[in-house]
Amino acid sequence: MKRTMIGRQVNMYTSKHGIRTTQHSSFIFYPFLMTCSIIIRAYNEAPHLGRLLEGIKQQTLKDVEVILVDSGSTDSTVAIAESYGARVVRIPSAEFTFGRSLNYGIKEAKRELVVIASAHVYPVYPDWLETLLRPFQDDNVALTYGKQRGPEFAKFSEQQIFHQWYPDAGKPKQETAFCNNANAAIRKSLWEKNNYDETLTGLEDLAWAKWAKEQGHAIAYVAEAEIVHIHNETPRGVYNRYRREAMALRKIYPEAHFNFYDFLRLTTTNILSDLWHAARERALLKNISSIFWFRTMQFHGTRMGHRETSLVTPQLRETFYYARERKKKDGKKRDVEPIRYNE
Repeated sequence: MKRTMIGRQVNMYTSKHGIRTTQHSSFIFYPFLMTCSIIIRAYNEAPHLGRLLEGIKQQTLKDVEVILVDSGSTDSTVAIAESYGARVVRIPSAEFTFGRSLNYGIKEAKRELVVIASAHVYPVYPDWLETLLRPFQDDNVALTYGKQRGPEFAKFSEQQIFHQWYPDAGKPKQETAFCNNANAAIRKSLWEKNNYDETLTGLEDLAWAKWAKEQGHAIAYVAEAEIVHIHNETPRGVYNRYRREAMALRKIYPEAHFNFYDFLRLTTTNILSDLWHAARERALLKNISSIFWFRTMQFHGTRMGHRETSLVTPQLRETFYYARERKKKDGKKRDVEPIRYNE
């Protein structure tokens, strides 16, 4: 009797939503999870784009539409994209903002689920898309985002940030609006109600996620949907990135502030944390210089991007700024064979 009632409830739900089920099974097949559009923003990304597109080609999810939003590349970025069958949408470089380029691309997308990927990332596993989209089985989920790690040559401090922001354990419904559009997915039907903010200097993903949570939707962090994110920045590049993100954060959260005391405290604690981890991993000598300049530029840029206002939420401040917790082991292994890329 109990099994019959469950079956009736499943049948009623699936009939209402046009979802197919296998007979005598609790498995529910969601057709919209088997297809997606992928939006890639790019400017002179020829050295990295091919690996991302090759990784997409090797995904278990095959019904994929790839759209490259190019903002005036002068290298072979567009030619590489077209060689993999991607559709190219162009935005004048003078009109570029992170939000505007996404809006250009998503407007052209033909699928309900839209994956957003940086042009200088690549997936680790062939089920990257499948795992990233799986939480959308829950109608309340508006956005998912996945784990990020750096390549072997990444700055040590950046690797620490990746571990802090993207832990090994997923979170189906997280408390904060934190997310990152280097590796994320959203529902186009919700984007149509609220486009990305085209005025922000960064963090357009955070602003959209904040709106989604205010509407009662959920955000899912999917640790299994892992990508490698390539940053090879100079000290000036690190400073500029954190400065523009702080400027955007201040606009999203007008109460945010970051004063000279915050700069001193967080620069010192993060440098000490990085030195401790590097020594523990027997990697101190080759990383000691970059640890000092990276953390100094990170928080100097953050300070310059802020104005005198009050505090942002403690949870969000912890996600963005605080040193990584000292753990004995990191890097949960999966039973999925990674993608083998040609060097």
